[in-house]
Amino acid sequence: MADPMKIRASLQGDVADVRVLMAHPMETGQRKDASGNVVPQHFIQTITAQLNGKPVFGADISQAISRNPVFAFKVKGAKAGDKLSITWIDNKGDKRTDEVVVGGG
Repeated sequence: MADPMKIRASLQGDVADVRVLMAHPMETGQRKDASGNVVPQHFIQTITAQLNGKPVFGADISQAISRNPVFAFKVKGAKAGDKLSITWIDNKGDKRTDEVVVGGG
């Protein structure tokens, strides 16, 4: 199981400023290990966010993103106490979902 994401959702008015750190190797498939063997691709493909169960953000990404990526976005219409969940799915079918309370850090 992947390490938990570090999610911060601070509130300014009705806009949540969201920052997410995702622990993931993000292997491109172009790097070689110490033995000279190519390290297989392993990267996040899809990121989604839901506010109280309603989709508010989505992104399709590729292996061109660095290890342990950080994503930031804003969500209008958020209120203190709302539940924000972030999900990623990688090219191997691994999946991780974590939640945070808006305004709660």
